[in-house]
Amino acid sequence: MNTTPTTAERYRSLGDHTWQDQAVCHPSEYNPVDPEVFFPGPDEVDKIATALSLCSQCPVRLACLDAALEGGETDGIRGGLTEEERAPLHKKIAKRLDYGRVNAALAGRDIHLTSAERHAVVLAGYRHGVSAERIAHLLKVTEDHVQKLYREIRRTIRNRELQQAARTGGQPVGVDTSRLTPDDFGTAA
Repeated sequence: MNTTPTTAERYRSLGDHTWQDQAVCHPSEYNPVDPEVFFPGPDEVDKIATALSLCSQCPVRLACLDAALEGGETDGIRGGLTEEERAPLHKKIAKRLDYGRVNAALAGRDIHLTSAERHAVVLAGYRHGVSAERIAHLLKVTEDHVQKLYREIRRTIRNRELQQAARTGGQPVGVDTSRLTPDDFGTAA
């Protein structure tokens, strides 16, 4: 699980491809790069070394890697990694939980979120009393769906409190579990 803190500016908006204009691999009149160098055969060691060398200088390498992982692109060298190096990352992408991305989404940035990050947005929204309407807008789902997710969170928290009380042999201290509100809990991510 990746929980590396980064700035919100790093994250691409959904459908944003403007970062590609800044890529070292983007051919132009002043930068004649052969795109084929980024799609070498398994035995083309020189092409691989050239591509990785270019990627190491690229100012948008992380955006490129994110785009490749989020888009399921498995071919070629992307974000400074070969196909083989990206393969394990592709398997883990759905479980990625980057709180910087969660906070960026809560701040209104329209970025690609994994299922774990979407869940964290809902949980943080619940804990901070963000309206279901706002969370629905951020995640592009219906308000009814967010209300359902909020109810699930409320039940989960209530059940956790009851289990804790059962383990300690008493009632949850200072909490009326029939009327939990977002203010009864700590801060979100």
